Amino acid sequence: MSKRDAPEHDETRGLTRRGLFRSIGAATLVAGCTTDDPSVHPEQAPTPDVDGAIGLTPTPLEFVLDGQPQKLEVEARTTLLDLLRLDLDRTGTKVVCDRGACGACMVLVDEVPRNSCMLLALDVAGASITTVAGLGKSSQLSALQLAFVEHDAMQCGFCTSGMLISSSALLRRSAGQPLERAQVEDAIAGNLCRCGTYPHVVDAVLSVANGPGAARRGSELLRAKKGGA
Repeated sequence: MSKRDAPEHDETRGLTRRGLFRSIGAATLVAGCTTDDPSVHPEQAPTPDVDGAIGLTPTPLEFVLDGQPQKLEVEARTTLLDLLRLDLDRTGTKVVCDRGACGACMVLVDEVPRNSCMLLALDVAGASITTVAGLGKSSQLSALQLAFVEHDAMQCGFCTSGMLISSSALLRRSAGQPLERAQVEDAIAGNLCRCGTYPHVVDAVLSVANGPGAARRGSELLRAKKGGA
């Protein structure tokens, strides 16, 4: 007797391979007949909890912007950068890379420098936001902004807003303590300047932190080191 003609079930051999496959197929067919579709069994459909859900409609948002309370509604997908520029007219906060790599869109969120292109607007609920427009007064530049002008710390200007924010955060953290050149360089490490005006930025910050002479002496020392290298 050939294998093809062999009985599918032999009491002496137990379950055959063909019989096993048929059993598996039958079990799969039965399982496929069951359903969790709520339309078939509406009494089994879970009741979604939508209380407090974010994303279905514009969501109320409150925060402080440059010292002024803000109360508005925003979509869940809106970034802080888009909200500032498109809805609140803070165009000093720049769009450059839009990927958190250049620092041009930097703002202070509760005194911490953050890339606004990488933050959802709803993430700053209740926070205090400072843009470059909030560093000085409406009719007067801050000491840091004046130092940027005096030290020619800007060229095309697209990185300037972010540089000012990072530098301002450093000055606030130092609370009047003298700063070293390396500290300023570290503070602006997240800000990309394609024009290469980093030395002037550092000089401007040091002139505010340590006095005008400190920046000049620091620049002279840096040039001397490069000349002797």
